[in-house]
Amino acid sequence: METQFPLNKDERIEIRLSSSDKQVFMKAQKLSGDKSFSSFIVRVVKEKAEEIVAKNESIIASERDKEKFFDAVFGNPQPNQKLIDAANKYKSQTALL
Repeated sequence: METQFPLNKDERIEIRLSSSDKQVFMKAQKLSGDKSFSSFIVRVVKEKAEEIVAKNESIIASERDKEKFFDAVFGNPQPNQKLIDAANKYKSQTALL
């Protein structure tokens, strides 16, 4: 459980929750070993937020990769000059066999 302490904590959020939710959160905090309720909430929410961001970035990257792949395969059906030259060289070498 890696904890990073920011140099200055100058931001604050407020949340409202039910008594039963708070009891569950506090029990989890005690079981987790976090020293304070606040540090527990910040750690758990941060872990989940980082997971959501990583998953979303992975989806975006895979969508970008998919577009590049399909563009490469289906985007330009005309071979470039290097490919034409390579095909001609191959044909001339195999014709001799």
